[in-house]
Amino acid sequence: MLTAKENMRQVILGGNPDRLVNQYEAISLLFHPFMLTQPLLKPGEENVVNGWGVTNSFPANVPGAFPVHTPDKIVLKDIENWRDYVKAPSLDFPPHLWDVCKGMYAAVDGEKAFKACFVAPGLFEQCHHLMSIEEALMAYYEYPDEMHELIDYLTEWELELAKGICENLHPDMIFHHDDWGSEKNSFISPAMFEEFFLEPYKKIYGYYKSHGVEFIVHHSDSYCANLVPIMIEMGIDVWQGCMTSNDVPALIEKYGGKMTFMGDIDNKAVDFVGWTQADCEKAALDAIKRCGDKYFIPCITQGGPGSLYAGTYQGLWDAIDKYNCETYGHKQEDIEANRLPISIMF
Repeated sequence: MLTAKENMRQVILGGNPDRLVNQYEAISLLFHPFMLTQPLLKPGEENVVNGWGVTNSFPANVPGAFPVHTPDKIVLKDIENWRDYVKAPSLDFPPHLWDVCKGMYAAVDGEKAFKACFVAPGLFEQCHHLMSIEEALMAYYEYPDEMHELIDYLTEWELELAKGICENLHPDMIFHHDDWGSEKNSFISPAMFEEFFLEPYKKIYGYYKSHGVEFIVHHSDSYCANLVPIMIEMGIDVWQGCMTSNDVPALIEKYGGKMTFMGDIDNKAVDFVGWTQADCEKAALDAIKRCGDKYFIPCITQGGPGSLYAGTYQGLWDAIDKYNCETYGHKQEDIEANRLPISIMF
């Protein structure tokens, strides 16, 4: 039996996987020093400021923290003079922080899982974190020159971050967050998205690929079907978070071999008060039936292993394991022996 890592590699490359990849089983999400220096909010915490000066709060019963954009807390108050407001945090870290991260990477069995460096937020999100989503969306139209300059500035910072990651941690995968749409559409048109973000992301993802990273997994739990050709040109290997609104089977048919699609199990299908194991089994089996077993990884669409309501991720995990045993003739103990334990992922 293939290890979870090799099985995922075979799915991405269109080789010979011996079962479905079970959500995040082949991905060990790991940090870098900048993440260790930033506040990691817990549910209920409010008005916590990060290294960019962005204020975040984490309301109860939501998946994660969100920026606070009351007038007194917006960082970028005037896009025409953005340099007066946006100050990138230092990426000069003491050796002991790199050593802490190196220990995390060394502790992962690299035969069973990809050592995936977690990077968030991305360029699009960082823009609207600094200035609010409304102001950012208007600025792409009204101040394109300044937005290009701001994105170039953020890109150079990300490239410096990438340099430190590659030189010190040597990940074989990057797991990069940047949400580009709602459930129904992308936030900006494909033409505008290409104008502002194609070349910056080609630089960032190209740097990682040229410095030993095998695969780029990009998270955007949204509608981005209209952006897939641009995502492929950026160098993205796996789109994690593809919601059912994207018509994932049609995307696999058209773009399979150029990109792998990881998702098609919307959180709302399983992650709610009163969920049952039957809900998880139905959602998992429906996704598998729709999408098949080529260039597809059934997965909850949120950007990491887990769920808002305790147990639903485990419920999906068990449902996909059950399918793999019944369909491919594997034994549960053999599957578990070839991947990291689910407990490591939380």
